[in-house]
Amino acid sequence: MAYWLFKSEPDAYSIDDLKRETIGRWDGVRNYQARNFLRDGVKAGDTVLFYHSSCKVPAIVGVAKAVKEAYPDPTQFDPAHKYHDPKSTREKPRWVAVDVAYVKHIQPITRDDLRAHPVLSRMSLLQRGQRLSILPVSKEEWAAVSALMKKA
Repeated sequence: MAYWLFKSEPDAYSIDDLKRETIGRWDGVRNYQARNFLRDGVKAGDTVLFYHSSCKVPAIVGVAKAVKEAYPDPTQFDPAHKYHDPKSTREKPRWVAVDVAYVKHIQPITRDDLRAHPVLSRMSLLQRGQRLSILPVSKEEWAAVSALMKKA
């Protein structure tokens, strides 16, 4: 089992949206490195930290589980969709989606909380210029986040 951090703007798709849906499609990823993480790395059963980005207080706000591995992202084929990719074909899709299931909300763990922790301060999320929406989380980082969740 692997651990991941998935970032989403809460006004686009929030942890509350995932809870309401129970299982949601993680689509719209249009960065090749993030796509490769989804396509080659994320497996059913992996744990996902749900991170709200581009908001007043960016933070890890919940936990989800990957329940369906990579499959062609249907939004790439829809000309009316904002994530349409006219160069992508059904025979050779460029983009993938995965399905995730809601597990739980957590007390938000902010960027300041992460920076203050000796293990978490090294997370790729906090590295300068890091803008990927899908990031791997090490076992050590997962253990540290889990400990913070238990303290809340």
